[in-house]
Amino acid sequence: MSIPAFNTVAWFQIGTDAPEEARRFYGDMFGWRFTSDPQSDGYDLVSYEGAEEPAGGVAHVPDASQNHAVFFVLVEDVDAACAQAEKAGGSVAVPSVTTPDGLRFAHLQDPSGNRFAVFTPPTP
Repeated sequence: MSIPAFNTVAWFQIGTDAPEEARRFYGDMFGWRFTSDPQSDGYDLVSYEGAEEPAGGVAHVPDASQNHAVFFVLVEDVDAACAQAEKAGGSVAVPSVTTPDGLRFAHLQDPSGNRFAVFTPPTP
């Protein structure tokens, strides 16, 4: 398995209140495959031809007001990336969170208000 380089887009997430429709649309459009994430209820992992591992996910959200699409950048230090975003004129939209399995992430906004996320994977 190849590890993405730091500071590159290494994951994406689509949040939708209509996950069946999203799976059909992206499956038909790009040939993506979907499997339920065994570690999370209401999350599908996205795989596609030629990828060794899932590259994104579909989050099931309760209503259309929470629909979104966001890219995740792999960083060495989530807290340092949050500080750098603020120094560069952006902001922290969702402060750093660590999941039970050790994944750490935060959602940031660039100066124009575009949301993206940074993350570090769990350590083995």
